[in-house]
This record gives sequence, C-alpha cells and structure tokens, in this order.
Amino acid sequence: MAKSVTSFICQDCGAAHRKWAGRCEACGAWNSIVEEAPLSQGPGRGLGSAKGKTVPLSALSTHEPPPPRHESGMAEFDRVLGGGLVPGSALLVGGDPGIGKSTLLLQAAAHFAKRGVEAIYISGEEASAQVRMRAQRLGLAEAPVRLGAETALRDILTTLDAERPDLAVIDSIQTLWSDNVESAPGSVSQVRAAAHELVTFAKKRGVAVILVGHVTKEGQIAGPRVVEHMVDTVLYFEGERGHQFRILRAVKNRFGPADEIGVFEMTGGGLAEVANPSALFLSERGQPSPGSAVFAGIEGTRPVLTEIQALVAPSTLASPRRTVVGLDSGRVSTILAVLESRCGIPFAGLDVFLNVAGGMRVMEPAADLAIAAALLSAREDSALPAECVTFGEISLSGALRPVAQAENRLKEAQKLGFSQAIIPASQKLDGAGTMRLDRISDLTGFVGEIFGAG
Repeated sequence: MAKSVTSFICQDCGAAHRKWAGRCEACGAWNSIVEEAPLSQGPGRGLGSAKGKTVPLSALSTHEPPPPRHESGMAEFDRVLGGGLVPGSALLVGGDPGIGKSTLLLQAAAHFAKRGVEAIYISGEEASAQVRMRAQRLGLAEAPVRLGAETALRDILTTLDAERPDLAVIDSIQTLWSDNVESAPGSVSQVRAAAHELVTFAKKRGVAVILVGHVTKEGQIAGPRVVEHMVDTVLYFEGERGHQFRILRAVKNRFGPADEIGVFEMTGGGLAEVANPSALFLSERGQPSPGSAVFAGIEGTRPVLTEIQALVAPSTLASPRRTVVGLDSGRVSTILAVLESRCGIPFAGLDVFLNVAGGMRVMEPAADLAIAAALLSAREDSALPAECVTFGEISLSGALRPVAQAENRLKEAQKLGFSQAIIPASQKLDGAGTMRLDRISDLTGFVGEIFGAG
C-alpha cells in the first residue's frame, strides 16, 4: 500500500510544496501555504495484469454535425459563447467582486428560460430572498427560473440529478464544499474536487453548467489553474468601477473562437447590450487634442476602435513615473526605449501616463503605433488629425510590421467617419475603400512625416 503523504498547497496559485513555508516560491504570496490531504493516494504499484475494455477509434475524416446550441437572445452573450450554449458544456465565469457576474448570469438564465430552456440557479453566497430582490430590480421576477441556496456539493448534485435541467448556474465554486474532502471551503482541494464533480456531471447528464469564480488581486481565477483546464469555456468579466462599460471576454472556448468579447453597459435596470462598441468608446471624444490617438483594433472576430490617451509631463522625481492603464506596461516600456534609441527622442526626466478610454483593455501588438503616436503627440504638444486612425506593430529595430485583418479594421474606421489611416508600408490590402492611406516603413519616418522631426 502506498504511504499516505500530506501535501502543502498554495491557496493563491495551487503550487504544491513538500513542507510548509511562509512564502510561496511559485507566486511570491505570503502566508498562503496550507497543509492539505491529497484527494487520493493512488495504487501502490502499477495497474497490474488486468485488462480494460477497448476504446472505439474513428478516422479524422469522420463527419459529425456541429453540436446543437441554445440561444439566449442576448446577442453579446451568445457571441462570446460562439453562437449559443452547448448542452453538456461546462463554463467558468470570473471577475472582480461586485463587477456584475451574478447580475449577468441571472439575466442570461432568465433569457434562456424564456426561450424554453429549463434553468436552475444555485446560490451559495446569497440567500434566495436576496436573489429574488435582484430579479425584481431587473424586471425578471416572472422569468421561469428555479432558485436554490445551497453549498453542500452532494445535495446540489442530487438535486440536479433529480430535476435534470438544461442549464445550471452555480454561484460560486469557491463556496461549495464536498464531505469527502477535509479542507475548508474555498481551498484548492475543495475547489478542484467540486469543479471535477460538476464537470463530470455535466458531461454524463448533458446539463450545461456555468460556474462563477472569484479572482485574485492579480486578476486570475482564484484556486488552481487546473480548474480552467477542466472546463470547456473560460470567460472573464472585466470593467473599471468608474466606468459603466463591462466587457465579457472569452480566454478559452472549445466551441467557438477565443478572445471574443461582448460589450455591456451597466444601467439601473441591469446590463444592457452594446451593439456597436466602437461608437460607444469614441462617443465622448471631442475636438482633436495632444496626446490622443485612435487605434483600430480587433477583439476576437470583431473590429473595435478605441482612443489611446497619453500625458507627458516634467518629473520632479529621480525615477520618473510610468503609469499605464488598459495596456501592457512591458510593451509600453519597449516602445519608449525604441523611441529613445532609434529616433533620438528622450523621455528621461519625464513622467508618462497612458490610458485607454472607456475602461477597455488593449493587449495586441498592433496597438504599438497608436501608443507611439499618442506619446509623441503628448510630448510635442501637437494633435493628430481628427479623422485619422493608426495601427501597426513596432519591432526593436524601429521598423513597422504588418498586422492581421487590416481590411476589417479599415472598414470599421470608415463606417465611423474616419478618412485617413497610418499603416505600415509592407501592409497588404485587398481594398481600402475611399480612405487615404499613409504608408510608413519605420518609426523614424513616422516621426518626420507626422511631427516634422526626425
């Protein structure tokens, strides 16, 4: 028999350690390591001589129809799912506390139920009366959604097995506890065990299960990353508290495209869909001002135009500040280094502040040229043309590299009234409509042509 071994698990990242330590070597968190018993010890020796059954195999050319889907009627929610909810799939929805996860899923469950999908909402954080109050505020009190409040995993699975719904929403996975695991609710062992049982139930019974997960201060799903590997789809609900916009982003989807986004607006009556996010993100953009550049980006399969804002000011500190919101700070540091070393434009002794208007997050390399344009515009106190959009990737040599889906970017910009685009010289296009294209080969040429310096 195998000897029982106790492991020490980090509650932030899920890393296993041989002994207790005050600081996790994997993620650097302090006082996050807890002693836990493993889920199972496993066999002491190999599987032995007993044979299992033969697994049926099929050829790659075997044709199978696409999986059926349930549509909610919320176009933005269905878009992120890849066209609708697949029966028997498991989804994980994460987001900051208070961002609107419960509101979104209660609205989605109500929309599914109104279309004939039998839905059950299990709340482990709130009482049934609190969920009913939210439903009344959202105008969903008459929706045929059945509600329950429970945290015992065995009771939840028994209820779902008896009712056999089409959709089950579990809010949240961190509150569930399994009676065969000795750890406290919310620990790595409990979260892993609960997720495994719910995903297995979803596959065997054909019930679509949506799990709500909390996130850590770094923005990752709390608990082990194996939970993300077990489910079919991982969605992040993003947004700034000071903005009314909320973005549902698919970071993993086995039944649709990843990196797809759905845009919502938080209102007094719940989350409202935003059919044209580009127009919304640019709605508050006034007259051209220094430090502003419009970026034509791609989020999943849809083009989205956003405004990148920069502010460059003299610094009184020995180490100037670099504050970045909505962009990759490492990418911004690289662009600053290229501007200084390749173009001879110093930013030493200057504080740099960068922001994406509307609370949007932009992570694709195609935003490099728009970031550089905003920085140069703020530093030179010279505004870019109001009808101009930019996109392009900047290499370490200062050359501008082409990006994907340039035609879709230009079509979206032209639809919103933009007539000029600054793009890499090597960018291949099938058609640009009536837009004026300024093709630039490197960053030095961009500085000389747009700002009259080089």
